[in-house]
Amino acid sequence: MNISVVLPIKSAVVDNFEELFYNSISSVVSQSLPAQELVIVHTGEEKLTSHLDNFDFSGLSVNRVLYEETPNFCSQVNKGAEMANGDWISILEFDDEYSPIWFKNVKKYVDYYKDVDAFLPVVIDINDKGVFAGFTNEATFAANFAQEIGLLSNDMLMQYQNFQIAGMVINKNKFIENGGFKSSVKLTFGWEFFLRMTYNSVKIMSIPKFGYKHLNMRPGGVFWNYKNGSDVMTEDEVKFWIDIAKKEHFFTNDREIKYEAPII
Repeated sequence: MNISVVLPIKSAVVDNFEELFYNSISSVVSQSLPAQELVIVHTGEEKLTSHLDNFDFSGLSVNRVLYEETPNFCSQVNKGAEMANGDWISILEFDDEYSPIWFKNVKKYVDYYKDVDAFLPVVIDINDKGVFAGFTNEATFAANFAQEIGLLSNDMLMQYQNFQIAGMVINKNKFIENGGFKSSVKLTFGWEFFLRMTYNSVKIMSIPKFGYKHLNMRPGGVFWNYKNGSDVMTEDEVKFWIDIAKKEHFFTNDREIKYEAPII
């Protein structure tokens, strides 16, 4: 099993970037089943480029990909998947960390569940203060949600949207064939992706292991602005993006979508 870790980065001008990045990369290096490579899709920002030039990756094979268009998480991950050499890809955010045995656990499941093409960790969410905030992806083990324990279904997703794509290990060809992430689907792109994959009969399984630590609501992140009031997410906007995800998951190709506040 060959895993390429795809890590998209927009900027190094972030509080505690050096510490967060170091911990993130260390979690890849320390895997008991080594990754084949780390694919860093970056913007060429001067501070970020300098940091990458001088960072000690401890022998990890690094494939640096310059993303020259307007950066966004979805498109950068898609580019990383395209450039990856592994048969499987995993998505890592620079402020998150893998459990040291995550890839080893995934391989055991890949070897046994040969018809499953994507595996999700149980994610430990922490806030910007490092305080535990909750778990994600564990709903697949709840009888009132899961038709088959551990497996994501399209019906389940229609009832429950809280699933995390970061840390996921997915068959690279399935990811690309089914269109990757849609950057036009703001806020709900991860949910739309899972809806689309399950609609197209791609099997997705959560593994009952704590595999990933996710920094939730990091200052400067997309949702941080909404939480702290510099942007205002209205009920209309929330409903719009949920409805868009439901409509768009039938289509593989990304299409231009723009939210416009209703005229009152």
